[in-house]
Amino acid sequence: MLLLSVPAFAADPSDLESKLRITVGGVDKMLTLEEAMDALNIPSVSLALIDQDRVAFARAYGAGATPETLYQAASLSKFVAAVGAMRLVDEKRLDLDEDVNARLTSWKVPTNGFDKGHKVTVRGLLSMTAGIGVPGFLGYAVGAPVPNLTQILYGAPPANSPPVTVIAQPGSTYHYSGGSYEIAEALMEDAMKAPFPDLMDKLVLKPASMRHSSFAQPLPRDREVEAVTGHDAEGQELPGGWHVFPEHAAAGLWSTPTDLADLLLLIGRAWRGESRLFLLPETVREMLTPQNGGPYGLGAAIGDAGGSLVLMKRGQNVGYQAYLILLPGEGQGMVVMTNSDNGSILAEALIRRAAELHGWPLLGALED
Repeated sequence: MLLLSVPAFAADPSDLESKLRITVGGVDKMLTLEEAMDALNIPSVSLALIDQDRVAFARAYGAGATPETLYQAASLSKFVAAVGAMRLVDEKRLDLDEDVNARLTSWKVPTNGFDKGHKVTVRGLLSMTAGIGVPGFLGYAVGAPVPNLTQILYGAPPANSPPVTVIAQPGSTYHYSGGSYEIAEALMEDAMKAPFPDLMDKLVLKPASMRHSSFAQPLPRDREVEAVTGHDAEGQELPGGWHVFPEHAAAGLWSTPTDLADLLLLIGRAWRGESRLFLLPETVREMLTPQNGGPYGLGAAIGDAGGSLVLMKRGQNVGYQAYLILLPGEGQGMVVMTNSDNGSILAEALIRRAAELHGWPLLGALED
């Protein structure tokens, strides 16, 4: 394990390594972090704690893992993609409430009875209230044929997912939808006439100093040494090490907890009105407001903890699970990334332990 050299804070990483409440085999247990990793067959975990509006510490546990090690961010990709889309809204390149078919050129949202008189919008896509199907994606084995974005949207070979279509009246209800984010990806590419990974480098990763992160799929061969391989619930390594996710906006980010924590810090400062450089405060406040009666803002779930606003997002790809949380008013939060199908159990335990140790408002259910 490796501890980053950062200024002294009240936060102590060793406190997180004990008294984790974990449910294993239906039984609640109080375990150390090492015991929990062993019980859950988790090879490695990496985390970054936000306290006093700083990355208080970043630490990695498990053979070969450091705070700079890359993990698949899975659905945390959606939050980062939403930030990119909202930067384009700030620049007047996209409109939150315009019919997306007005700007889509490579593909169009197929019309049917559900969307008659109810347009699909960026607001709906990012909040998962656009009535779009396809909850998630399985990815592709290393070396297997990989579809392009148009094939993913049409559900055409070699895509292994169904067509992305409207399955409910847009704006009427919340449906968790990776398909929504693939439409958003196509919209951003069409509007800016650039590949999505390049756009995200320019819009988010570089401005937010996320220097280890990449939406490249597959991961470039010369960067594979920076990444940990994924594992199933029994602790077995995935064949080929990981799956390839050409569904960039929904699931394609490789990142580190520190990179994601740095992005969360920018979001928190804008929400508090302390900065206008990355996103306008009013834009971030819109992002952190539940939309159309659902649990989501624009890019993540939004909740309440004792009167404090909470932003939450879970990530689950085959072989990798992760979680991020931010209390923007308090300048507190955490990002946890694992290379295991059991990682969400450990991530939630670590977040609740951090909340207990550092005086966060009482957390209720941790949302998607």
